[in-house]
Amino acid sequence: MVDIKHPYLLFLGDAADQLAAKTANGVRQWRPEWCLGQLRLPGCQADLGLTDLTVAQAAEMGAKTLIIGVANRGGRIGPAWQDIMIDALQAGMDIASGLHTKVADLPAVAEVAKLEGRSLFDVRHPTQAFEVADGVKRSGKRLLTVGTDCSVGKMFASLALEREMRARGLKARFRATGQTGILIAGGGVSVDAVVADFISGATEWLTPDNEPDHWDLVEGQGSLFHASFAGVSMGLLHGAQPDALVMCHEPGRPHMRGLPGYPLPDIGDCIALNERCARLTNPAARVIGIACNTSHLGQAGATDALKALEDAHGMPAVDPIRTGVGPIVDRLV
Repeated sequence: MVDIKHPYLLFLGDAADQLAAKTANGVRQWRPEWCLGQLRLPGCQADLGLTDLTVAQAAEMGAKTLIIGVANRGGRIGPAWQDIMIDALQAGMDIASGLHTKVADLPAVAEVAKLEGRSLFDVRHPTQAFEVADGVKRSGKRLLTVGTDCSVGKMFASLALEREMRARGLKARFRATGQTGILIAGGGVSVDAVVADFISGATEWLTPDNEPDHWDLVEGQGSLFHASFAGVSMGLLHGAQPDALVMCHEPGRPHMRGLPGYPLPDIGDCIALNERCARLTNPAARVIGIACNTSHLGQAGATDALKALEDAHGMPAVDPIRTGVGPIVDRLV
């Protein structure tokens, strides 16, 4: 597990638009207390609403890590980016990146990091070997977010649940399984880069034995119904041994993301299949709520969509951002 030190300086580079800085935006939204400011190059079109800082200013304020919070096509890292990284390393910061291109593979950056005794975190790429899962029951409790599709808000739902549970004084910890989640949590395993045979084992390692009343909130990935990403979803279901599942969904999505020939599955079918698969390693696993991304709907449309799901499936249906996840936590506890 990586151990990324905060506070952060969020590097937005020369992002062409706000979406290009989605990694930094996720960190900004969910861990604002860790974010000292942003660093933008000339021509940057993204803005997180943070103070613009130089490397020197951020270091003076105590920044511990430069987060590469922007992703461009192909994950290219140009000379201007490398100059900023080298400055940050020499100012006493580590560097963390979720790009496919490894920062550690940049000779000039790697050399300075070695000379300065600084760490380079390529969080998308696990740096250790994992054991094959054994399915042995672990102490503590676990919740896994699953989905009708990929990119429907599993990370947001998991983080919202952590926030709500901690606000109530419950023991809960978000367990990140993707690169943005790792930067938000300060640690985790990007399971989509783990060799398939070891995904469940990596998930077991990420969610070890714990106190009986402690909840690990495991960030889900993919969907059992997605032709491209079902494998990682199954690995998480078996490795997490979830006591509870939350189904994530985007009402009105026309087809599976990136697969126009595949319509979204019925939520009832998704609930049934996820419960059936999860019960291999936890016979008591069950879906306890539905978390929806209704950002494309007006208030009335969102209210109607959530009410329809509640009536159809007999469980709370919420939007983690719009309504909060209180009703799901009520049922959980």
